[in-house]
Amino acid sequence: MEKTNVMRILDKNKIAYKSYSYAGTGALSGVEVAQALGQNPAQVFKTLVTVSKSRNHYVFMVPVAEELDLKKAAAAVGEKNVEMIKSKELLPVTGYVHGGCSPIGMKKAFPVTLDSTAKNFDTIIFSGGKIGYQVETSVAGLERVVRLRLADLTETQSA
Repeated sequence: MEKTNVMRILDKNKIAYKSYSYAGTGALSGVEVAQALGQNPAQVFKTLVTVSKSRNHYVFMVPVAEELDLKKAAAAVGEKNVEMIKSKELLPVTGYVHGGCSPIGMKKAFPVTLDSTAKNFDTIIFSGGKIGYQVETSVAGLERVVRLRLADLTETQSA
């Protein structure tokens, strides 16, 4: 399996991780990715990029089966409101394409807010930075390579 930039960053920082790859070149839904990997969808997180009225970008990570609550997201980063960036802006802003966006290795180090359900797991799984690749590491490991905070971010917090 080829190494993605995300994996190289984790290696460089000596952060333990597992990598997964799944077949398919199209962007699958996060739930389909979790199923393809045989993993619990509550433990697999999608990476979402937003922008505020002040043009600041924020990254949020929520379980793949959940939806980001934009009001909670804005409150978590101290903004009045945030909205999802347009798909065509994703590559120029982050360096990643839709379906392959990872919180690690973006063009700029945007603040990352992780849904608080992540603390229910020893490790979480998220994009390896390329469609078809996922990485699994601890929240503490992720925290070593991105500015991370935890907050309740989903519309209905699942137990």
